[in-house]
Amino acid sequence: MSETDSEPAGGRRAKLLRSWTTIIPIVAAIALALTWGSKPGGVVVAIIAVVLIGAIAGAVHHAEVVAHRVGEPFGSIVLAVAVTVIEVALIVTLMVSGGPETSTLARDTVFAAVMITTNGIVGLALWIGTRHHGMAIFNAEGAGAALATVAALAGLTMVLPNFTMSRPGPEFSPAQLTFAACASLVLYALFITTQTVRHRDFFMPVEEADLIASGSTTVAAVETTIDESSGLDVDVAADDGADRPSGREAMKSVGLLLVALVAVVGLAKVESPAIESGVASLGFPQSFVGVVIALLVLMPEGLAAVRAARRNRVQTSLNLAYGSAMASIGLTIPAIALASIWLNGPLLLGLNPTQMVLLALTVAVGVLTVVPGRATRLQGGVHLVLFASFFFLAIYP
Repeated sequence: MSETDSEPAGGRRAKLLRSWTTIIPIVAAIALALTWGSKPGGVVVAIIAVVLIGAIAGAVHHAEVVAHRVGEPFGSIVLAVAVTVIEVALIVTLMVSGGPETSTLARDTVFAAVMITTNGIVGLALWIGTRHHGMAIFNAEGAGAALATVAALAGLTMVLPNFTMSRPGPEFSPAQLTFAACASLVLYALFITTQTVRHRDFFMPVEEADLIASGSTTVAAVETTIDESSGLDVDVAADDGADRPSGREAMKSVGLLLVALVAVVGLAKVESPAIESGVASLGFPQSFVGVVIALLVLMPEGLAAVRAARRNRVQTSLNLAYGSAMASIGLTIPAIALASIWLNGPLLLGLNPTQMVLLALTVAVGVLTVVPGRATRLQGGVHLVLFASFFFLAIYP
């Protein structure tokens, strides 16, 4: 098939994506209005679950459109805040409805997000990249800086509570929780500044970074690549044949983003009893609810990372994975800390021994993966095995 023949198909895909992401937030809002305050049956619960997943994907898409319009560094902030609002909404909703037994839900969800991104998404991206292109090449400086930030965030917020003495058990005192929340925000802000202002070339695919370093082109000449490095879905813009969405499209996406986020929060409240009872009926531990939430929230980022790896842009995949891990910790923990003011019961953030071992293995293996700046299928397989170990142990702790 020639390029001429394939272009109309690309345009049709873009139009279909735009129409779908326009319809789904409205459908989700209607579903929320019809089911709010009720106890729906099994069939309705299943339909709501599908609509909820669609609303999450639609919200992330519209956040990407807005982010692509406003550019960096605001683009990354828009996307991260939108995803974090979804994650926090699901966590808080389940914590309010679940009572004291959900005191570890925030920890379990954030830890699941870290394992899914740093092992599942990274491993899958490396596996696909090496399968299609022989060797996965990426920028060690950018990937190393991202992994270091993730490790520091995870250690300060989820390992340290096990060793503090102000409160019994894996719990911060109010002062310690405030400090951890502020430290998380500072680390996340420092990383965003580094990625989007000071050292943007560290987070570009290797070819573009080499061109900038050699003086053959400028950062502005590879703005689309920077948008990809921040996790923005530039495929939509590329299929449209436009560099950036128009102001009208961006304002439309702002409105639909707000509708989708309200629908996600409300439908999560409606769906929360079914999620918890479903996990219990399968005989899985209560902590597996956090895994379900993390999988829902990170689904769009995972798909985007796979697409980037297929195009031999493994650096983009790593940016998506480590950036999502950072947002999950650096933005969710402060938000949950603020929400804990009116939530009943303790907020237990300290990891259990099994989780700490998995985190230590992940950091050690991640360092050995990113330092050389290139990886084979073996490294991808190692990360995927670590992810499978996390998933298995989440079911059979």
